[in-house]
Amino acid sequence: MQEVNQFLSAIAAYTWWPVLFLIIGGGVFFLVYSGFVQYTYFSHALQILMGKFEDSKGPGQISPYKALSTALASTVGMGNLSGVAAAIAMGGPGALFWMWVTSFIGMSTNFFTSTLASMYRGKDSTGELQGGPMYVIREAMGKHWQPMATFFCLCCLVGMLPIFQANQLTQAIVDIGLKPAGIEEKMFMIGQSSFSVHKFVIGLLITVLVSVVIIGGIKRIGNWAGRLVPVMIVLHFISVAVILIVFSDQLPYYIKLVFTDAFSATNYHGDPFLGGVLGGIIMLGVRRATFSNEAGIGTAPMAMGASISTEPVREGLISMLSPVIDTLLSCSLTAFAILVTGVWKTEGISGITLTSLAYRSAMPYGEYILLLCTFVFAISALFSYSYYGRKALSYLIGEERSQWYDYFYLSMIVVGAIVSMDLVLNLIDIAFALMAIPTMLSGFILAPKVKAEAKRYFAKLR
Repeated sequence: MQEVNQFLSAIAAYTWWPVLFLIIGGGVFFLVYSGFVQYTYFSHALQILMGKFEDSKGPGQISPYKALSTALASTVGMGNLSGVAAAIAMGGPGALFWMWVTSFIGMSTNFFTSTLASMYRGKDSTGELQGGPMYVIREAMGKHWQPMATFFCLCCLVGMLPIFQANQLTQAIVDIGLKPAGIEEKMFMIGQSSFSVHKFVIGLLITVLVSVVIIGGIKRIGNWAGRLVPVMIVLHFISVAVILIVFSDQLPYYIKLVFTDAFSATNYHGDPFLGGVLGGIIMLGVRRATFSNEAGIGTAPMAMGASISTEPVREGLISMLSPVIDTLLSCSLTAFAILVTGVWKTEGISGITLTSLAYRSAMPYGEYILLLCTFVFAISALFSYSYYGRKALSYLIGEERSQWYDYFYLSMIVVGAIVSMDLVLNLIDIAFALMAIPTMLSGFILAPKVKAEAKRYFAKLR
C-alpha cells in the first residue's frame, strides 16, 4: 500500500505543475479578457441568486439557486474542514494566501466555463438537455474534438468518487465520537493490509443514507442541496466565530502572518517546486484551493448547465460566487480557527483531526459541534459528486445505462471509509488535474463567444 501511495504521489506532482500554470494563467487571461466585468456586476449576481431575474419557463431542470447549491454542496465539503487543515499543517499560514489568490482568479474561470455550459447545452440519449464541458466541446467545437470530451468524462468518473468525503467523515466519527467513549477499533486483514471494522460499518451506514437521495436524480439532489447548504454555511460560520472571539487577541498577528509567510515560506514543510520552497507553497495553495472550490475543473458548469435559464451569462455570474463562498469565506474561517488556537504547530496531525483540536481547545464539546459540521458537509458533497459522475457516464454510454454508476459510487463510499487519506488525496488530485485540461482548453477556444454574449447581455441590462 505504501508503494502505491508513493507512486501516486509522484504522478500527482508531475501532473499538477503544468496544470497549475493552466489554471492560474488561464484564470488571469479570463479576468483580463473580460475587462473585469464579473466584479463590476457582483451585486447583480447576488440579485440573480435571490431570484430577482428568475425565468421559470426557460430550458433546464432546476432553479439557479438549486444549481448553485448543488455546486456548493460539492465544493463546500470536507475540503473546507480537512483539506485546508492539511494545507496549513504542511504549508503554514502562507498557504492560505495562495488559496485566496487562486480563488480570486477562479471567479473569472467559473464565469466563462459556466456561461459556456448554459450557452451550449446538448441532449442526452433520452432527449433531456444537459450541460457541462463535455457537451460544450461536442456542441460548440465539433466531432474532431470528441476525444477531449471523452477524456474529461473518464477523468470525472475517477475524480468524483466519494472516497475522500467518506474517508474524512468516517475518521471524524471515529476520532470524535468513538475513541472518547472508550470504544477501541477492531481490525481485520485483507492480504497484508489491516482495516478497521468500525470504519467499515460506518461506511455501510453512510452508504444507506446517501442512497436514499442520489437514486432520485438531480431534482432530488437539488432539493436536498438547497436545504443543506444554508444550514452548513451558517453552522460553520457561527462555530468558527466563537473560536475567533475566544482567541481574538491572536487574530491580528495571524492575519499579518498569512501575508508575510506567503512569500518567506518559513513554515513550509513540503517538497520544493521550480527549485524553491516559495514555488512549493504556491503549488500547495493552488492544489488545495482548486480541490476545494473546483474552479476550472468542470464540476460547476455541470451543475449550472442544469439551471432553468434563458440567459447564459446569468449562470456564469451565479457560478462565480462559488469560489467566494467556498474559499474566501468558508476555508478562511477554518484556517484562522486552526491558526489562532495554535494547534497548527502540532506535529504528526493533519486533516480533520487537526481541525477537531482547534474546536476542542476553544469551546466545551467543540469537537461534537465540528462532528455535526463534518456530517452535514460530507453528506451534501456525497450527493453532488454522485450526480457529476453519473452525468459523465451518461455521456459515454447513455442515460439508460448510467444508473449503474450509482451502485458503483455507493460501493466506493465503503472503500473510502477504510483506506488511508494520503492515498485518497493523491488519486483525487490526479483526476482533478486532468479534468482541468479539457475544461480550460475549451474555455480558451470559446472565450470570444462568451465575451460577445456578455456584451449583449449587459447592454440589454443597461
